[in-house]
Amino acid sequence: MAEGKPFVRTGELFDWSAAFDHCKNTDELFAGAMREALSWHLAKCPDFRNFMRESGLPQDLDIIAPEDIPPLLVTIFKEFRLISVPESQVKIELTSSGTGGRKSAIVLDNRSYRRIQKIVSNIFDSLGMVNHRQMVNYLCFTYDPRKAGSVGTAFSDKMLTGLTGRRSVFYAIRWNEAANDFEFDLDATVKKLIEFNRRPEPVRILGFPAYLWQVCNRLEENGIRLELGAESYIITGGGWKMHKDQEVTKEIFKDRVEKILGMPGCNIRDLFGMVEHGIPYVDCECSRLHVPVYARVRVVDPETLEDLGVGRPGLLHLMTPYLSSYPSISLLATDLGVIEENCPCGRPGRTFRVVGRAGLAKHKGCAITALELLK
Repeated sequence: MAEGKPFVRTGELFDWSAAFDHCKNTDELFAGAMREALSWHLAKCPDFRNFMRESGLPQDLDIIAPEDIPPLLVTIFKEFRLISVPESQVKIELTSSGTGGRKSAIVLDNRSYRRIQKIVSNIFDSLGMVNHRQMVNYLCFTYDPRKAGSVGTAFSDKMLTGLTGRRSVFYAIRWNEAANDFEFDLDATVKKLIEFNRRPEPVRILGFPAYLWQVCNRLEENGIRLELGAESYIITGGGWKMHKDQEVTKEIFKDRVEKILGMPGCNIRDLFGMVEHGIPYVDCECSRLHVPVYARVRVVDPETLEDLGVGRPGLLHLMTPYLSSYPSISLLATDLGVIEENCPCGRPGRTFRVVGRAGLAKHKGCAITALELLK
């Protein structure tokens, strides 16, 4: 994916196929790519440029460190259409899959679209989960893209189902014409999973964990145990959303699903991501969310943006240079996380845990000023 000016370092970074090969070279490439992305968005997006100026961006961009780029609060993208390319260059527009209120609208140009496809492939390949010669049956606990084509989870599903050959894809959250809304079709989903269990191909299950939990309830009520096998995977994502009353720990979830569906617990992986950032953070076999070389994650104090380091909870600050279409290169999430190191799987670099959602209404410090500065 060689890229010329102004994205020379960026192209070199995304040509690095080993997604967790954190070393001096990838650190230097990441820093250089972040500076290229910063310069691009300063030149192309006036609102972003104004925010950077008001937030005290250091003047010497040639030596600026990624963590010194003032982060945009993620909720900005619910309020403003920030864009760094002409509207004619927008390839796809995505919306968040939130449960209510205003949704973020994010645009990708061809350049960003190609990059994220490469990033996703590299991350999952580095976790041993890419096999284009293998035919797989997919069960997606997400929105049917025929009705939800612009929802971020539908976009993610398209990429995740492309990690292998597709024999069939079933979407469990379906459009109900009578109700004029999406609904989870539990009966049809249980029937489809039992059908997949009879097939010789492995199964991959994607999406919201609460729906898989309900499927396990139904199977258990009927005394059914499946044998999906050692080559099947589950990739959960999106949290429990409107089903918080059902939420269980990762350990309880994995133990029960492993037993009822008949597959290795190490093949049950969680994924953390957001449409405003785009990078997927995926569990390794030890259930730790790994940060790839194409991104950086730190945890900061919501009032001061002080880096809290390893082991202390704070707001997640996410960084990536892959986006050329909108200026979300340094993003402050509304999720609370904890940084960890030395994963038992042996992969270098940081991992993190998501430990909750922040009560942002309580904070009036640096983390919340971004919206005001853009008004």
